[in-house]
Amino acid sequence: MLNWNMNRPIEPRMAAPRSTIEVTPPLIPTLGTMKHIGPQKPRIALALGGGAARGWAHIGVLRALDEAGVEVSMIAGTSIGALVGGCYLAGRLDELETFARSLTMRRIAGLLDFAIGGGGLFGGMRLNDRMQEHLVGINIEDLDRTFVAVAAELNTGHEVWISKGSLITGIRASYALPGIFEPVRCNNRTLLDGALVNPVPVSVCRAHEQPLVVAVNLHYDLYGRSAVVKHTASDPVSEEPAGKRQRKPRESRLGMTAVMVQAFNIIQDRISRARLAGDPPDLSLHPRLADIGLSEFHRASEAIDRGYQETVNKLGEITRMQATLTPL
Repeated sequence: MLNWNMNRPIEPRMAAPRSTIEVTPPLIPTLGTMKHIGPQKPRIALALGGGAARGWAHIGVLRALDEAGVEVSMIAGTSIGALVGGCYLAGRLDELETFARSLTMRRIAGLLDFAIGGGGLFGGMRLNDRMQEHLVGINIEDLDRTFVAVAAELNTGHEVWISKGSLITGIRASYALPGIFEPVRCNNRTLLDGALVNPVPVSVCRAHEQPLVVAVNLHYDLYGRSAVVKHTASDPVSEEPAGKRQRKPRESRLGMTAVMVQAFNIIQDRISRARLAGDPPDLSLHPRLADIGLSEFHRASEAIDRGYQETVNKLGEITRMQATLTPL
């Protein structure tokens, strides 16, 4: 039986040598760490689509997400989506936005270097020089989050995912619009604009096992629902009365570049609809950009503002989407 002697004096304990004392951190967090307690909202992956001048809207999308505290886990970009996404992850979005908003038609003309006999109307090296000012020496693998630029291989038609190496080269390859910019030679491959194969690269984010994918589609409101029109072929010249045939007015004629760009626009729209139907994102953002032409880079402020507003309008859906994967 234990002998509980309440009158026995308490013997003092000997202090342990200072060198043997182990300090255990407190189990109760301090006020400075309290904000980190609790389930964290899952980050989202962004699939930034191609669309030439309309792609400035991606800047507004990223601004709205940052302001709302929505964290981005990775970016897959096609064409101008690769340009904006790469600059964002490299911490150069401010410089890109300043450049975009400063563009005028005259400044754009100064950046285009005509290439006689090359693979495109413009060499693109003046644009490359501007990127060198801010992105020189940055490799894709050095970014703090996953980045993939989508391109197409000319000789095989393969879809090429650029996830390592020079950030500038990857971006240039992704926006090398056929007939406009010269193709980019990289590791014995000739690379073209990624919109030829994957205009809105949701599939890239899925392949990287991203649980929440938000796509930014810049062409959604351009062509409706791809209607099929039954038409009767006729000769417009023969329908005009003899002696009254006139030449078509100058404004109705389309130049070669305008026809090429518009045809490429249609291709992007059809391919993106087909691919997104088979591999849909968790949420799509559709900035209303139908009135902004592919070459109207001087309308950057309008495109940025529309991308921002579309994202703000969808923040509630993004939050609900995150809540479904937030642990209790």
